[in-house]
Amino acid sequence: MFAEKYITSSCLISNHAVYKNGELLFINKDADVPGFLLSVYKHFDINYSRFYKMDNLSKLGWLASEILLKNSFQKENYKPEDMGLILSNSNASLDTDQKYMASAKDIPSPSLFVYTLPNIVTGEICIRNDFKGEDAFFLFDSFNADFIENYVS
Repeated sequence: MFAEKYITSSCLISNHAVYKNGELLFINKDADVPGFLLSVYKHFDINYSRFYKMDNLSKLGWLASEILLKNSFQKENYKPEDMGLILSNSNASLDTDQKYMASAKDIPSPSLFVYTLPNIVTGEICIRNDFKGEDAFFLFDSFNADFIENYVS
C-alpha cells in the first residue's frame, strides 16, 4: 500500500524576494544576486561556514531548504537513510559553468570546477541535514511534477 503524497509546504526565492507557503518573508531589491543571497543568509540569522564557499546555485537551493525546513520538519522522526532529496531546474549550473570557462582562459579554478555539477546543491543540503538516502538533480525545460512523482514512487 502506498502512502498518500502531497506538498506540505513551499519556499520560493525569486525576483529578490523570499516566500514561504505564499507569505512574503524578505525582500531586498537593492542587491545583485550574490549580495541578495548573502542578505537572505544574514536576515534569517543562519550560521553555517560552508555557505561562503558555495556557488550561487548551491546558495539558492541551500537557503530555500533552510527556510523550508525551519519549524516545519521534524527530522528526528526519520532515519537519515530514509530521507532523500530530488531537485530540478532548467539550466543546470550554467552560472558557474560560465565562470569556470572564463577562469579556464588563464588557470582553471578547481574551486569553481566542483560546482559545475548541478547535483552539488543536493549534496550541500544533504550534508547540512544529515540526509543519507537517495538524492538526484534533474534537468527539464520546465518543472515536471509528473516525472518527480513517478520517480519517488
